[in-house]
Amino acid sequence: MSKAFAILGAFSPDRPRLRLVEICRVTGLKAATAHRLLAELVEWGALDKLEDGRYRVGMRLWEIGSLSPRSRTLREIARPFMQDLYEATRENVHLAVLRDAQVLYVEKFFGRRSIRVPTHIGERLPLHPTGAGKVLLAFAPPALQERVMRAGLRRFTPNTIIRPGTLGRVLGDVRRTGIATCVEELTPGAVSVAAPILDSRRRTVAALSLVVHSSPDTADRMRPAVRTAAAGISRALAEAEDPY
Repeated sequence: MSKAFAILGAFSPDRPRLRLVEICRVTGLKAATAHRLLAELVEWGALDKLEDGRYRVGMRLWEIGSLSPRSRTLREIARPFMQDLYEATRENVHLAVLRDAQVLYVEKFFGRRSIRVPTHIGERLPLHPTGAGKVLLAFAPPALQERVMRAGLRRFTPNTIIRPGTLGRVLGDVRRTGIATCVEELTPGAVSVAAPILDSRRRTVAALSLVVHSSPDTADRMRPAVRTAAAGISRALAEAEDPY
């Protein structure tokens, strides 16, 4: 079983699709062993085998993960607020949580008019170039912040913040203002505005983000709507956790 978990652990945002030889290199497994386990994982639905011979994570894992009570409650509570935000903007609305020093997207609303961004439900991305990621990182323990910065900040666009000192100052602003803004740091032409979602103990448990087409005043116009939606989700979540 541990070998199967090692195969699943080989996949990451930087390695979403892998060939057999790449899986063997990452996991240290012999080709025959990896091939047998891959066949079992594909049959079970944990992995998909693509036409070019590469493998990717299958929906079965996401279906199981979505059964988590906390995840289900958070998504169910957030959906009406996300729907309202989407109807008002017709842009990408994301709900994300912190997982293993990455941002994990657990819900998304988008349409034909929405700017195309490289996110889908169940996907993980680095924290530093996304609005939701900056929110989650800003309110994460200092040890995690230091770990992320020491690991190196990958550049995705010319606007991506890659200097730890600069990112540290930005995270301080996020903690002070309760809002994060990313201007074309992950996707050219896209601006992300995000706010924290709090539980009944005022802990940041998720982030709500709106990703829109970039314009000079985009962030300023969208901040109030994102704040209001995130506050509504926080209140509803706190009431669900502590109904009395």
